[in-house]
Amino acid sequence: MSLPESPRPEPRERIARTFTVVEGIVYIGLGLLLTGIAFTLLVTSFISFGRIVVSGPVKFSFVELLDQILLILLVVGLLYTVQVSLRSRALGPEPFLIVGLISAIRRVLVLTAKFGDWEKSASESQHIIIELAVHTVLILILAVSLMLLRKTDPSAVAKRG
Repeated sequence: MSLPESPRPEPRERIARTFTVVEGIVYIGLGLLLTGIAFTLLVTSFISFGRIVVSGPVKFSFVELLDQILLILLVVGLLYTVQVSLRSRALGPEPFLIVGLISAIRRVLVLTAKFGDWEKSASESQHIIIELAVHTVLILILAVSLMLLRKTDPSAVAKRG
């Protein structure tokens, strides 16, 4: 009597499993790096804020602090994207739209906050205005895309919580 042979997985299945494991390891590594970056930025932001409180706002630009805070939000958005990708094993559009929206808003806020401080020529002013217009249109497109995505996929809102 011979023992039944256990079916060996096909090479394609083994390769797919290997890639899945490697993908998980990479996502975990990215998550750890993004977490470290977020905490580092948070600590340096608190230190910068402490310097503002102690020395007064004359020596420090609030724009730089705002830029750091928005950068932290951007990194946390990327961390959320990695988390969703790791959990669902799929890349959905919503986290990327949110990260893009935060990034565009960050750029607009920093540009408008710095706009009054710059000594600029007419061509530099025109360049800044064009960049602001492009980012504003991008923000509108991303916001509408996010709203449409949530209207067509009600589970996308439930997945966030």
